[in-house]
Amino acid sequence: MSSVSVAPPASRIASIDALRGLVMLLMLVDHTREYFYLHAQVSDPMAADTTPGLFATRLCAHVCAPVFIALTGLAAWLYGQKHGPGAARGFLFKRGLFLVVLEVTLVNFAWTFDLTPETYFLQVIWVIGLSMIALAGLIGLPRRLILLIGALLVLGHNLLDVIHIPAEQIGTTVWTILHERGRIPLDFLPWQPSARTSYPLLPWIGVIALGWCAGPWFSRDSRPDRRQRYLWWAAGIMFAGFVVLRTLNGYGEPVARWPDAHGVMAVLSFFNLTKYPPSADFILCYLGIGTALLAGFKHLPARALGVLTIFGSAPLFFYLVHLYLLHGANRLAGLFFEPAYGALVSVDHWGWLWLIAGAVALATAPACYGFGRYKQRTDQAWVKYL
Repeated sequence: MSSVSVAPPASRIASIDALRGLVMLLMLVDHTREYFYLHAQVSDPMAADTTPGLFATRLCAHVCAPVFIALTGLAAWLYGQKHGPGAARGFLFKRGLFLVVLEVTLVNFAWTFDLTPETYFLQVIWVIGLSMIALAGLIGLPRRLILLIGALLVLGHNLLDVIHIPAEQIGTTVWTILHERGRIPLDFLPWQPSARTSYPLLPWIGVIALGWCAGPWFSRDSRPDRRQRYLWWAAGIMFAGFVVLRTLNGYGEPVARWPDAHGVMAVLSFFNLTKYPPSADFILCYLGIGTALLAGFKHLPARALGVLTIFGSAPLFFYLVHLYLLHGANRLAGLFFEPAYGALVSVDHWGWLWLIAGAVALATAPACYGFGRYKQRTDQAWVKYL
Protein backbone atom coordinates (compact mmCIF):
# COMPACT_ATOMS: atom_id res chain seq x y z
CA MET A 1 0.00 0.00 0.00
CA SER A 2 3.00 2.30 0.24
CA SER A 3 2.73 3.21 -3.43
CA VAL A 4 -0.91 4.24 -3.13
CA SER A 5 -1.90 7.77 -2.21
CA VAL A 6 -4.29 7.65 0.74
CA ALA A 7 -5.50 11.23 0.77
CA PRO A 8 -9.30 11.28 0.93
CA PRO A 9 -11.24 12.92 -1.90
CA ALA A 10 -11.66 16.63 -1.28
CA SER A 11 -15.42 16.52 -1.84
CA ARG A 12 -15.99 14.13 1.07
CA ILE A 13 -15.71 14.64 4.82
CA ALA A 14 -12.63 12.67 5.83
CA SER A 15 -13.67 11.94 9.42
CA ILE A 16 -16.98 10.40 8.32
CA ASP A 17 -15.35 8.14 5.75
CA ALA A 18 -12.60 7.23 8.22
CA LEU A 19 -15.07 6.25 10.95
CA ARG A 20 -17.05 4.25 8.40
CA GLY A 21 -13.79 2.56 7.40
CA LEU A 22 -12.94 1.70 11.01
CA VAL A 23 -16.30 0.05 11.65
CA MET A 24 -16.00 -1.87 8.38
CA LEU A 25 -12.65 -3.27 9.52
CA LEU A 26 -14.07 -4.21 12.94
CA MET A 27 -16.96 -5.86 11.13
CA LEU A 28 -14.42 -7.79 9.06
CA VAL A 29 -12.92 -9.21 12.27
CA ASP A 30 -16.35 -10.24 13.51
CA HIS A 31 -17.27 -11.91 10.23
CA THR A 32 -13.91 -13.69 10.28
CA ARG A 33 -14.98 -15.03 13.69
CA GLU A 34 -18.23 -16.31 12.21
CA TYR A 35 -16.42 -18.08 9.37
CA PHE A 36 -13.27 -19.33 11.12
CA TYR A 37 -14.22 -19.84 14.80
CA LEU A 38 -17.04 -22.28 14.30
CA HIS A 39 -16.33 -24.34 17.41
CA ALA A 40 -17.01 -21.40 19.75
CA GLN A 41 -19.82 -19.28 18.34
CA VAL A 42 -21.07 -16.72 20.83
CA SER A 43 -24.60 -16.11 22.04
CA ASP A 44 -26.41 -12.78 22.29
CA PRO A 45 -25.62 -11.53 24.89
CA MET A 46 -22.52 -13.62 25.50
CA ALA A 47 -22.41 -16.36 28.11
CA ALA A 48 -20.32 -16.03 31.26
CA ASP A 49 -17.97 -18.84 30.19
CA THR A 50 -16.86 -16.98 27.04
CA THR A 51 -13.09 -16.47 27.17
CA PRO A 52 -11.98 -12.83 27.68
CA GLY A 53 -10.15 -12.67 24.33
CA LEU A 54 -13.14 -13.90 22.34
CA PHE A 55 -15.42 -11.72 24.46
CA ALA A 56 -13.41 -8.58 23.71
CA THR A 57 -13.17 -9.48 20.01
CA ARG A 58 -16.95 -9.68 19.80
CA LEU A 59 -17.47 -6.48 21.81
CA CYS A 60 -15.32 -4.52 19.36
CA ALA A 61 -17.84 -5.30 16.63
CA HIS A 62 -20.80 -3.98 18.62
CA VAL A 63 -19.96 -0.43 17.56
CA CYS A 64 -20.41 -1.30 13.88
CA ALA A 65 -24.17 -1.38 13.26
CA PRO A 66 -25.14 1.69 15.36
CA VAL A 67 -22.38 3.80 13.83
CA PHE A 68 -22.93 2.67 10.26
CA ILE A 69 -26.70 3.20 10.36
CA ALA A 70 -26.35 6.60 12.06
CA LEU A 71 -23.80 7.62 9.41
CA THR A 72 -26.27 6.50 6.74
CA GLY A 73 -28.74 9.02 8.14
CA LEU A 74 -26.06 11.70 8.29
CA ALA A 75 -25.00 11.00 4.70
CA ALA A 76 -28.65 11.23 3.62
CA TRP A 77 -28.91 14.70 5.15
CA LEU A 78 -25.74 15.80 3.34
CA TYR A 79 -27.14 14.39 0.09
CA GLY A 80 -30.33 16.37 0.67
CA GLN A 81 -28.37 19.55 1.33
CA LYS A 82 -26.64 19.16 -2.04
CA HIS A 83 -29.55 17.91 -4.16
CA GLY A 84 -32.67 18.93 -2.23
CA PRO A 85 -35.06 17.04 0.10
CA GLY A 86 -37.09 15.57 -2.78
CA ALA A 87 -34.00 14.06 -4.38
CA ALA A 88 -32.88 12.71 -1.01
CA ARG A 89 -36.26 11.11 -0.44
CA GLY A 90 -36.21 9.44 -3.86
CA PHE A 91 -32.64 8.24 -3.47
CA LEU A 92 -33.31 6.81 0.00
CA PHE A 93 -36.36 4.91 -1.22
CA LYS A 94 -34.68 3.46 -4.32
CA ARG A 95 -31.42 2.58 -2.62
CA GLY A 96 -33.32 1.11 0.32
CA LEU A 97 -35.20 -1.23 -2.01
CA PHE A 98 -31.91 -2.09 -3.74
CA LEU A 99 -30.34 -3.08 -0.40
CA VAL A 100 -33.32 -5.24 0.57
CA VAL A 101 -33.02 -7.15 -2.71
CA LEU A 102 -29.24 -7.35 -2.33
CA GLU A 103 -29.59 -8.94 1.12
CA VAL A 104 -31.74 -11.82 -0.06
CA THR A 105 -29.65 -12.45 -3.19
CA LEU A 106 -25.90 -11.74 -3.32
CA VAL A 107 -25.40 -11.31 0.43
CA ASN A 108 -27.24 -14.47 1.44
CA PHE A 109 -25.47 -16.45 -1.26
CA ALA A 110 -22.14 -15.19 0.08
CA TRP A 111 -22.98 -16.63 3.49
CA THR A 112 -24.30 -19.98 2.28
CA PHE A 113 -23.01 -20.67 -1.25
CA ASP A 114 -26.44 -22.25 -1.67
CA LEU A 115 -29.00 -21.18 -4.28
CA THR A 116 -31.84 -22.82 -2.31
CA PRO A 117 -30.94 -22.27 1.36
CA GLU A 118 -33.09 -23.43 4.24
CA THR A 119 -32.84 -19.98 5.85
CA TYR A 120 -32.54 -16.47 4.46
CA PHE A 121 -30.84 -14.29 7.06
CA LEU A 122 -32.24 -10.76 7.10
CA GLN A 123 -29.29 -8.94 8.57
CA VAL A 124 -27.66 -5.53 8.54
CA ILE A 125 -27.97 -4.76 4.80
CA TRP A 126 -31.67 -5.62 4.99
CA VAL A 127 -32.26 -3.35 7.98
CA ILE A 128 -30.25 -0.49 6.50
CA GLY A 129 -32.45 -0.71 3.40
CA LEU A 130 -35.69 -0.70 5.38
CA SER A 131 -34.39 2.11 7.61
CA MET A 132 -33.61 4.20 4.53
CA ILE A 133 -37.15 3.65 3.23
CA ALA A 134 -38.53 4.68 6.63
CA LEU A 135 -36.33 7.78 6.69
CA ALA A 136 -37.59 8.69 3.23
CA GLY A 137 -41.06 8.81 4.77
CA LEU A 138 -39.88 11.00 7.66
CA ILE A 139 -38.14 13.61 5.51
CA GLY A 140 -40.31 16.70 5.37
CA LEU A 141 -41.26 16.57 9.03
CA PRO A 142 -39.71 19.21 11.27
CA ARG A 143 -36.22 18.26 12.40
CA ARG A 144 -37.22 18.41 16.07
CA LEU A 145 -40.07 15.99 15.44
CA ILE A 146 -37.73 13.57 13.65
CA LEU A 147 -35.35 13.89 16.61
CA LEU A 148 -38.19 13.12 19.02
CA ILE A 149 -39.28 10.09 16.98
CA GLY A 150 -35.69 8.83 16.85
CA ALA A 151 -35.16 9.27 20.59
CA LEU A 152 -38.47 7.58 21.45
CA LEU A 153 -37.67 4.58 19.26
CA VAL A 154 -34.16 4.21 20.68
CA LEU A 155 -35.11 4.69 24.33
CA GLY A 156 -38.64 3.31 24.37
CA HIS A 157 -38.71 0.25 22.14
CA ASN A 158 -37.83 -2.05 25.06
CA LEU A 159 -41.29 -1.29 26.44
CA LEU A 160 -42.58 -3.43 23.57
CA ASP A 161 -40.63 -6.52 24.66
CA VAL A 162 -43.67 -7.87 26.50
CA ILE A 163 -45.66 -8.08 23.25
CA HIS A 164 -45.55 -11.42 21.50
CA ILE A 165 -47.75 -12.47 18.58
CA PRO A 166 -47.96 -16.26 18.13
CA ALA A 167 -46.97 -17.64 14.74
CA GLU A 168 -50.50 -18.61 13.76
CA GLN A 169 -52.01 -15.14 14.37
CA ILE A 170 -52.44 -12.27 11.92
CA GLY A 171 -49.69 -9.71 12.21
CA THR A 172 -46.93 -12.02 13.35
CA THR A 173 -44.86 -11.42 10.18
CA VAL A 174 -45.06 -7.65 10.53
CA TRP A 175 -44.19 -7.82 14.23
CA THR A 176 -41.26 -10.14 13.54
CA ILE A 177 -39.89 -7.64 11.06
CA LEU A 178 -40.49 -4.64 13.32
CA HIS A 179 -39.44 -5.80 16.75
CA GLU A 180 -39.22 -9.48 17.64
CA ARG A 181 -36.40 -11.58 16.28
CA GLY A 182 -37.85 -14.70 14.73
CA ARG A 183 -38.60 -16.73 11.62
CA ILE A 184 -40.95 -16.01 8.74
CA PRO A 185 -42.12 -18.99 6.64
CA LEU A 186 -41.55 -18.57 2.91
CA ASP A 187 -43.91 -21.34 1.82
CA PHE A 188 -44.50 -19.72 -1.57
CA LEU A 189 -41.01 -20.81 -2.64
CA PRO A 190 -40.72 -24.40 -3.95
CA TRP A 191 -38.10 -25.47 -1.36
CA GLN A 192 -40.15 -23.81 1.46
CA PRO A 193 -37.38 -22.01 3.36
CA SER A 194 -37.81 -19.48 6.15
CA ALA A 195 -36.41 -16.00 6.74
CA ARG A 196 -34.67 -15.09 9.99
CA THR A 197 -35.03 -11.46 11.11
CA SER A 198 -31.68 -11.04 12.80
CA TYR A 199 -32.10 -7.24 12.82
CA PRO A 200 -35.63 -6.19 13.85
CA LEU A 201 -36.37 -2.78 12.40
CA LEU A 202 -37.89 -0.34 14.93
CA PRO A 203 -34.82 0.67 16.96
CA TRP A 204 -32.73 1.07 13.80
CA ILE A 205 -35.25 3.56 12.42
CA GLY A 206 -34.52 5.53 15.57
CA VAL A 207 -30.77 5.36 14.94
CA ILE A 208 -30.98 6.50 11.30
CA ALA A 209 -33.31 9.33 12.36
CA LEU A 210 -30.77 10.52 14.95
CA GLY A 211 -28.06 10.42 12.29
CA TRP A 212 -30.23 12.54 10.00
CA CYS A 213 -30.78 15.09 12.77
CA ALA A 214 -27.02 15.44 13.26
CA GLY A 215 -26.63 16.46 9.62
CA PRO A 216 -26.74 20.24 10.14
CA TRP A 217 -23.64 19.99 12.32
CA PHE A 218 -21.76 19.04 9.13
CA SER A 219 -23.33 21.60 6.82
CA ARG A 220 -21.15 23.82 4.66
CA ASP A 221 -21.72 26.85 6.90
CA SER A 222 -21.29 25.01 10.22
CA ARG A 223 -18.35 26.10 12.33
CA PRO A 224 -15.94 23.19 13.05
CA ASP A 225 -15.51 24.16 16.70
CA ARG A 226 -19.28 24.14 17.23
CA ARG A 227 -19.56 20.77 15.46
CA GLN A 228 -16.91 19.33 17.77
CA ARG A 229 -18.70 20.68 20.81
CA TYR A 230 -22.01 19.16 19.71
CA LEU A 231 -20.40 15.80 18.99
CA TRP A 232 -18.69 15.61 22.37
CA TRP A 233 -21.87 16.64 24.16
CA ALA A 234 -23.94 14.07 22.25
CA ALA A 235 -21.39 11.35 22.98
CA GLY A 236 -21.27 12.27 26.65
CA ILE A 237 -25.04 12.36 27.07
CA MET A 238 -25.52 8.97 25.37
CA PHE A 239 -22.74 7.25 27.26
CA ALA A 240 -23.79 8.76 30.59
CA GLY A 241 -27.35 7.58 29.94
CA PHE A 242 -26.03 4.10 29.29
CA VAL A 243 -23.97 4.07 32.48
CA VAL A 244 -26.95 5.16 34.57
CA LEU A 245 -29.30 2.58 33.06
CA ARG A 246 -26.76 -0.23 33.24
CA THR A 247 -25.85 0.61 36.82
CA LEU A 248 -29.51 0.47 37.81
CA ASN A 249 -29.58 -2.96 36.10
CA GLY A 250 -33.23 -2.58 35.17
CA TYR A 251 -34.94 -0.99 32.17
CA GLY A 252 -32.93 -0.62 28.98
CA GLU A 253 -31.34 -4.06 28.89
CA PRO A 254 -33.34 -7.30 29.22
CA VAL A 255 -30.33 -9.33 30.44
CA ALA A 256 -28.89 -8.34 33.83
CA ARG A 257 -25.18 -8.13 34.61
CA TRP A 258 -23.51 -11.27 35.88
CA PRO A 259 -23.87 -11.19 39.68
CA ASP A 260 -20.72 -13.19 40.44
CA ALA A 261 -18.35 -11.62 37.90
CA HIS A 262 -15.10 -10.07 39.17
CA GLY A 263 -12.19 -8.16 37.69
CA VAL A 264 -12.00 -8.08 33.90
CA MET A 265 -15.12 -10.19 33.49
CA ALA A 266 -17.12 -7.77 35.66
CA VAL A 267 -16.11 -4.95 33.30
CA LEU A 268 -16.95 -7.04 30.25
CA SER A 269 -20.28 -7.98 31.81
CA PHE A 270 -21.15 -4.30 32.10
CA PHE A 271 -20.81 -3.97 28.32
CA ASN A 272 -22.40 -7.34 27.51
CA LEU A 273 -25.61 -6.07 25.93
CA THR A 274 -28.38 -7.41 23.73
CA LYS A 275 -27.92 -6.69 20.02
CA TYR A 276 -30.84 -8.59 18.42
CA PRO A 277 -32.85 -6.40 18.67
CA PRO A 278 -30.52 -3.77 20.12
CA SER A 279 -31.49 -2.75 23.63
CA ALA A 280 -31.63 0.91 24.60
CA ASP A 281 -28.43 0.36 26.59
CA PHE A 282 -26.73 -1.17 23.54
CA ILE A 283 -27.50 1.81 21.31
CA LEU A 284 -26.66 4.43 23.94
CA CYS A 285 -23.34 2.75 24.71
CA TYR A 286 -22.03 1.97 21.26
CA LEU A 287 -23.49 4.95 19.41
CA GLY A 288 -22.04 7.12 22.17
CA ILE A 289 -18.62 5.53 21.64
CA GLY A 290 -18.96 5.97 17.88
CA THR A 291 -19.88 9.64 18.24
CA ALA A 292 -16.84 10.20 20.45
CA LEU A 293 -14.67 8.51 17.82
CA LEU A 294 -16.09 10.79 15.14
CA ALA A 295 -15.19 13.82 17.23
CA GLY A 296 -11.76 12.42 18.07
CA PHE A 297 -10.92 11.65 14.44
CA LYS A 298 -10.40 15.38 13.94
CA HIS A 299 -7.03 14.85 15.63
CA LEU A 300 -6.12 11.66 13.80
CA PRO A 301 -3.00 11.95 11.59
CA ALA A 302 -3.77 12.46 7.92
CA ARG A 303 -2.06 9.18 7.01
CA ALA A 304 -4.28 7.17 9.36
CA LEU A 305 -7.38 9.00 8.13
CA GLY A 306 -6.44 8.21 4.57
CA VAL A 307 -5.91 4.49 5.23
CA LEU A 308 -9.30 4.16 6.96
CA THR A 309 -10.94 6.16 4.17
CA ILE A 310 -9.88 3.51 1.65
CA PHE A 311 -12.46 1.18 3.19
CA GLY A 312 -14.96 3.84 4.25
CA SER A 313 -15.41 5.45 0.85
CA ALA A 314 -16.59 2.19 -0.77
CA PRO A 315 -18.28 0.34 2.12
CA LEU A 316 -20.85 -1.73 0.25
CA PHE A 317 -18.27 -2.81 -2.32
CA PHE A 318 -15.97 -3.89 0.53
CA TYR A 319 -18.86 -5.63 2.30
CA LEU A 320 -19.63 -7.84 -0.67
CA VAL A 321 -16.01 -8.55 -1.56
CA HIS A 322 -14.94 -9.51 1.97
CA LEU A 323 -17.86 -11.93 2.46
CA TYR A 324 -17.06 -13.85 -0.70
CA LEU A 325 -13.34 -13.77 0.05
CA LEU A 326 -13.75 -15.07 3.62
CA HIS A 327 -16.12 -17.86 2.63
CA GLY A 328 -14.08 -18.81 -0.41
CA ALA A 329 -10.83 -18.82 1.59
CA ASN A 330 -12.35 -21.12 4.20
CA ARG A 331 -13.66 -23.51 1.54
CA LEU A 332 -10.20 -23.51 -0.05
CA ALA A 333 -8.58 -24.20 3.33
CA GLY A 334 -10.91 -27.17 3.66
CA LEU A 335 -9.14 -28.78 0.71
CA PHE A 336 -5.82 -28.80 2.62
CA PHE A 337 -6.97 -29.24 6.22
CA GLU A 338 -9.57 -31.65 7.50
CA PRO A 339 -12.84 -29.68 7.75
CA ALA A 340 -14.66 -30.21 11.02
CA TYR A 341 -17.84 -28.30 10.17
CA GLY A 342 -19.18 -29.47 6.84
CA ALA A 343 -16.81 -28.05 4.25
CA LEU A 344 -15.39 -25.43 6.64
CA VAL A 345 -12.39 -25.32 8.95
CA SER A 346 -12.06 -23.62 12.34
CA VAL A 347 -8.91 -22.08 13.83
CA ASP A 348 -7.93 -22.96 17.40
CA HIS A 349 -7.27 -19.49 18.88
CA TRP A 350 -9.11 -16.17 18.66
CA GLY A 351 -5.85 -14.36 17.86
CA TRP A 352 -5.90 -15.97 14.43
CA LEU A 353 -9.11 -14.08 13.67
CA TRP A 354 -7.32 -10.73 13.80
CA LEU A 355 -4.47 -12.04 11.64
CA ILE A 356 -6.82 -13.47 9.02
CA ALA A 357 -8.87 -10.26 9.02
CA GLY A 358 -5.70 -8.22 8.57
CA ALA A 359 -4.68 -10.34 5.59
CA VAL A 360 -8.13 -9.89 4.00
CA ALA A 361 -7.96 -6.12 4.59
CA LEU A 362 -4.58 -5.92 2.86
CA ALA A 363 -5.83 -8.07 -0.01
CA THR A 364 -8.94 -5.97 -0.61
CA ALA A 365 -7.41 -2.52 -0.05
CA PRO A 366 -6.23 -1.92 -3.66
CA ALA A 367 -9.64 -2.88 -5.08
CA CYS A 368 -11.46 -0.69 -2.52
CA TYR A 369 -9.14 2.21 -3.24
CA GLY A 370 -9.65 1.90 -6.99
CA PHE A 371 -13.41 1.55 -6.75
CA GLY A 372 -13.67 4.46 -4.31
CA ARG A 373 -11.79 6.70 -6.73
CA TYR A 374 -13.88 5.53 -9.66
CA LYS A 375 -17.05 6.15 -7.67
CA GLN A 376 -15.98 9.75 -7.11
CA ARG A 377 -15.15 10.38 -10.77
CA THR A 378 -17.97 8.65 -12.61
CA ASP A 379 -21.40 10.02 -13.41
CA GLN A 380 -22.95 6.58 -13.83
CA ALA A 381 -25.95 6.36 -11.52
CA TRP A 382 -25.64 2.64 -10.71
CA VAL A 383 -22.19 3.14 -9.18
CA LYS A 384 -23.67 5.43 -6.51
CA TYR A 385 -25.68 2.50 -5.18
CA LEU A 386 -22.45 0.70 -4.25
